[in-house]
Amino acid sequence: MSDHLSLDKLGFESRAIHAGSEPDPTTGAVIPPIYATSTYKQDGVGGLRGGYEYSRSANPTRTALETCLAALEDGERGFAFSSGLAAEDTLLRSVCAPGDHVVIPDDAYGGTYRLFDKVEKPWGLAHTPAHVADTEAVAAAIRPGETKVVWVETPTNPLLTVADIAAIADLAHEAGALLVVDNTFASPYLQQPLTLGADVVVHSTTKYCGGHSDVVGGALVVRDLDVAERIGFHQNALGAVPGPFDCFLTHRGLKTLAIRMERHCDNAEAVVAHLESHPAVSEVIYPGLASHSGHEVASRQMKRYGGIVSFRVKAGEAKALDVCAATQVWTLGESLGGVESLIEHPGRMTHASVAGTDLEVPADLIRLSVGIETADDLVADLDQALA
Repeated sequence: MSDHLSLDKLGFESRAIHAGSEPDPTTGAVIPPIYATSTYKQDGVGGLRGGYEYSRSANPTRTALETCLAALEDGERGFAFSSGLAAEDTLLRSVCAPGDHVVIPDDAYGGTYRLFDKVEKPWGLAHTPAHVADTEAVAAAIRPGETKVVWVETPTNPLLTVADIAAIADLAHEAGALLVVDNTFASPYLQQPLTLGADVVVHSTTKYCGGHSDVVGGALVVRDLDVAERIGFHQNALGAVPGPFDCFLTHRGLKTLAIRMERHCDNAEAVVAHLESHPAVSEVIYPGLASHSGHEVASRQMKRYGGIVSFRVKAGEAKALDVCAATQVWTLGESLGGVESLIEHPGRMTHASVAGTDLEVPADLIRLSVGIETADDLVADLDQALA
């Protein structure tokens, strides 16, 4: 791309389509090929073509995806992994050591909490949960000299708590810690944490980045090249990398991220408006509502409010389970961020691993991943299920 049209001067949608997607110099193919290879011919010992020697270390299809991820998050380097949890574990082993301490959200994703509690804790990494919407609570949880990472999800899963990224970045940096932001729920289209002061962005690319419920993956994007070097070493040393076909699918998903997110948000707003007046619903949780405690912060740091909606039913857990089982357009299933609408009961499904802990979620809570179907159909299906 010529200098006057360099990637960093292009809009989000243009970067999503062109970053990492230079036409193939041999054939002119406009989409990067799937390089289904484990190894590469060397031109003499150590004579690597483009730096490729073994596909755990690097693969051209993965490079294309990582280039695009970095461009969309306005970061220096992107790293792709076989899952979001693989990305998280690799990051922690890259920037922490036994004896260190991490602050985590008090309503973190269940898999993230399990990673900290059952994998990293026995390794020697201590953690303290804090309410990330309360910067004073985050500050109180930081242990000067011990805390190496402040870990934030915003919005959180499934209670959609919103954290002030810029304010928490200042707290973390004052303590000599890195701020890590799980940006999965917002996606790079709605929120760019690195531009607000975060050091590392985490994604489960399974969700909105891939966007079609057909691939599992994770990613890290960083703004500091020293941190990037450490992550790059551990990415290769630990080896939890995605295959080229997974990279191809995720990169393809990124090209339509902007238009999908607009429709996800449109539909979510329609669902929220309907649920707010429904007699069977006791509470609707969505950052786009003026009544949401994080609405002002979300309005400041997000383009729109996302495609995830949580709500509580008046009749309790049994009714919540019945609603989840009764929908027809909404699919009962875990995960989120795909083109299809999903409904789930966090307490029994995605967050079962935190039952009985301080991170336990309400039993009457239902989480919706609002897809891109016809909004009227989604609303009508919720109506019949609630009835």
